[in-house]
Amino acid sequence: MTERLTAVADFAQQMMTGDRSGHGFDHIERVVNLTRQLLAENPVNGEIALTAAYLHDCFDDKLTDDPAARRAEVVNELMQVGYQPEEVDHILAIIDHMSFAANLEQHQKLSPEGQLVQDADRLDAIGAIGIARAFSYGAVHGYAMYDPKVQPRENLTKGNYRQPETTINHFYEKLFKLPDQMNTATARRIGNERKRYMQSFVTEFKREWEL
Repeated sequence: MTERLTAVADFAQQMMTGDRSGHGFDHIERVVNLTRQLLAENPVNGEIALTAAYLHDCFDDKLTDDPAARRAEVVNELMQVGYQPEEVDHILAIIDHMSFAANLEQHQKLSPEGQLVQDADRLDAIGAIGIARAFSYGAVHGYAMYDPKVQPRENLTKGNYRQPETTINHFYEKLFKLPDQMNTATARRIGNERKRYMQSFVTEFKREWEL
């Protein structure tokens, strides 16, 4: 890694260690590693992509009470370790526009670098790890695991997306949809494999629930 990317990695670790909602530094490292895998088949500006991967959750409004202050910390860190203003703008644009919530009402255009980070982040939301993360997030935020009387919502908006629901409904409302929304062929292939695993899990979960 370059010196400035190493500094960004250390900064992200300080920011995200201690999270128990499925967005801790272990998640960050997996997204970085998945971004590296996608870069091997989709060569773009790797340093920009990996920087955004390290920082993508640092000022997420679902993870901090003061996203503006956290965003300012990120910008300050990037400038201090030598990123140019146009690079900072690029990295922030990726982070601002890559989330599922940001794309609910209008598709956000991402740079090639942003598309890889978005794919990597979405891949870590699905499969076996995705299942564990979904239940971790639900536990932290007080979601019921499942309620057969509560049906998945059809028309999500950014406003209602994070209103308390059930964790199982989250699979239908978001997770099962992600493979079709991937930007790269590699991510679609991996995503569909992970989706099948999740579908088997949800089927078995409901079967056991109804015994």
